[in-house]
Amino acid sequence: MRTLCASTLIGEFFVIGFAALVAMKDPDLATSTVWTVSGILMALSILLCGVITRPGGLQLGWALQIALIAGGFFVPSMFILGLIFAALWWASIHYGRKIDEAKARFAAQAQDPAQAQPGGNAA
Repeated sequence: MRTLCASTLIGEFFVIGFAALVAMKDPDLATSTVWTVSGILMALSILLCGVITRPGGLQLGWALQIALIAGGFFVPSMFILGLIFAALWWASIHYGRKIDEAKARFAAQAQDPAQAQPGGNAA
């Protein structure tokens, strides 16, 4: 799960940076504000890569997804990109857990060959 979630977060890092470049063209937004907010979100996306498996890591990831979607109020294309990345975040968690379970099952079978037999008998 960690690898899939971290890959999603790295992708978000770049999307946030590009969205900041687009937001800078808005005359109503101060450049310093755009880069402060974007910098915080970019730093959070990188830091989350290291705390995904810790308590609260996934919830912080969901908070980042909500922030990306909310960025659509300033850069309208972020509504779509935020939803896409929220779906990727969900898929990373969902399928990452399935992969982790399969890895654990295969590791257990490698440790105990009797489990590898359909009947449980090591013939």
